[in-house]
Amino acid sequence: MRLPIYLDHNATTPVRPEVTEAVTRVLRDVPGNPSSGHWQGVEARRLVEQARREVAALVGADPDRILFTGCATEANNLAILGLARARQGRGRHLVTTAIEHPSVRGPMAALRREGWEVSVLPADGSGRVSVNDLAAVLREDTVLVSVMHANNETGVIQPVAALGALCRERGIPLHVDAAQSAGKIPVSVADLGAGLLSIAGHKFGAPKGVAALYVAPGLTLEPLCYGGGQEAGLRPGTENVAWAVGLGVAARLACRQMAATAVRVGALRDRLHRRLLAAVPDIALNGDERARLPGTLNVSFPGVEGRALLHAVAATVSASTGSACHGTGAEAGGVLAAMGLPASRVRGAVRLSLGPETTVAEVDVAADALAAAWRELVHRGEDVPRP
Repeated sequence: MRLPIYLDHNATTPVRPEVTEAVTRVLRDVPGNPSSGHWQGVEARRLVEQARREVAALVGADPDRILFTGCATEANNLAILGLARARQGRGRHLVTTAIEHPSVRGPMAALRREGWEVSVLPADGSGRVSVNDLAAVLREDTVLVSVMHANNETGVIQPVAALGALCRERGIPLHVDAAQSAGKIPVSVADLGAGLLSIAGHKFGAPKGVAALYVAPGLTLEPLCYGGGQEAGLRPGTENVAWAVGLGVAARLACRQMAATAVRVGALRDRLHRRLLAAVPDIALNGDERARLPGTLNVSFPGVEGRALLHAVAATVSASTGSACHGTGAEAGGVLAAMGLPASRVRGAVRLSLGPETTVAEVDVAADALAAAWRELVHRGEDVPRP
């Protein structure tokens, strides 16, 4: 067993060996620019388009509606800023939720500073938003609704299909941040009612630095950058051929293996939870018990700080208290606080996220290490959070 045991797959995943092999082959053997007309350029273009088809298949989209980006943050910004600015003549009202990733909250905040109105839907104690709450805030001048599919901290899956049906009925585009869900659970742009959907490659075995954005037919975006005509003119610049190929390979593998992997990883997550429940009295699950990603377990350890606990087990377990893209302190527990959880429970939270490579032995060792560290911290009484 290799230590420390990696239980932070929601932050990023190890690159799949098949992906590494494909990326290396392109870097070594395909030097061409996809916009060039000679053989090397034609081959580079062929590989990019093959990858586009593989990514499209992952989310049930037409390949010509998939744009490659450098990360999901860029995809989210292009979706939100691009659509809002293209449709500002129709209205200046946006809707999002209180549990979104910073890459959605950030562009929403930027638009608010530009004079846009932004309605923020609350989440209930299980971490889910309500269709009724969305219906209550939609207006004639609403031009975009942005909701994540699965939460990065709790793994809770939102009722996106129902939200999408309401948006479609009102003629309002829905942007879905599927960074945590795509490649882990089935994602279909049609079933979700998504007009825009963001994908993050490094969440399911592709390298960091490549992502994709689905744009439905009929939607127009204002580019964030200007230059060449690559990616339908919405993401100008020479394509990152090798990384696009890597994303395509990861998408193809996910399509083949997703169902079996979800069952296996879900069983390991439940095993980890059972062992912690047996060893740590009053440990609390954060988020809906059923509607969540198979590999995500967010729990609060009573009487200790989550950060102190993870520091104590750092030699054995690598995990986090929340999103790697949040700051420190209270901001890191923003999702749990938005769910209305008490401050002591937020401070004691730890996110344990498993992946396809996680083993039974690793789960058992991690559970024992976490429980032992918790007992030691409580015994010392040095890290008991203040009310």
